[in-house]
Amino acid sequence: MGDYAIECKNVTYTYPLAENPAIQDLSAGFEKGGFYGIIGENGAGKTTLCVILRGFAPDFYKGELTGQVLVEGKTIPEYKTELAAKIGYVFQNPFNQISGVKETVFEEVSYGLENFGVPVDEIEERVINVMQMTDIEELAYKSPFELSGGQMQRVALASVIVLEPDILIIDEPTSQLDPEGTDSVFRIIRELKEKKKTIILVEHKVDLIAEYADEVLVLKNGKLIAQGKPEDILSDMSLPEQGVALPQVAVLGNMLRQKGFPIDRIPITEKQAAEEFQKAMSRRSGRP
Repeated sequence: MGDYAIECKNVTYTYPLAENPAIQDLSAGFEKGGFYGIIGENGAGKTTLCVILRGFAPDFYKGELTGQVLVEGKTIPEYKTELAAKIGYVFQNPFNQISGVKETVFEEVSYGLENFGVPVDEIEERVINVMQMTDIEELAYKSPFELSGGQMQRVALASVIVLEPDILIIDEPTSQLDPEGTDSVFRIIRELKEKKKTIILVEHKVDLIAEYADEVLVLKNGKLIAQGKPEDILSDMSLPEQGVALPQVAVLGNMLRQKGFPIDRIPITEKQAAEEFQKAMSRRSGRP
């Protein structure tokens, strides 16, 4: 058994007044320092799984949960108020992250640290550092409600990262962003990965999951239908039938293989595709 940051054991969760469970008999372990990508079609249960892992369901959303969610070996109720410091949660909609009680971005990013009673000098140092990391220094004295979607997403990330949680649950951070904004957010996520944070990420852009994730979980109708290494999961040509998109290079690689192009494996990233196609071309031309 791995050293789990979070472990789910036969978890089933049903929202209030719903007839069917949103998550059904799900068991999965998230090891410390791992980067996990969660994918699946709309309505598959991805956000619901996130709110369960954070402890918002059933505490905040009510409804009924059976099975167990363990955070570093302890059940969520055992943590009481301590869970907020251990697990950082970035909402799909950054507007839900903004407190609404602070006049500037600097104060907004400071807010969580103030609530935890961190000394003022330390707050200032940590906020400046995280604003540099997330590239929002020039926004320090702007109102949080004057920001673009991309800027607000980075502020939401900063307000969570500044708390230095061991575990980060990030729900669709690029859904409203253009390619430049997406790159900006993923640069931040890459830094968090390098710091050995446990990251659980819901993301529709599977090309990014292919590049960053250590492991991929696939949900459908609240059930975990596949889990494994990205190269195994994201080259599985049966997944599009389940409503799951695959990386474009994987689809292209599979088409070429079906037409007799001699590639050893179906690539899932552009780098892998370049390597595979170069090797295949060398074989066809008779070069070693």
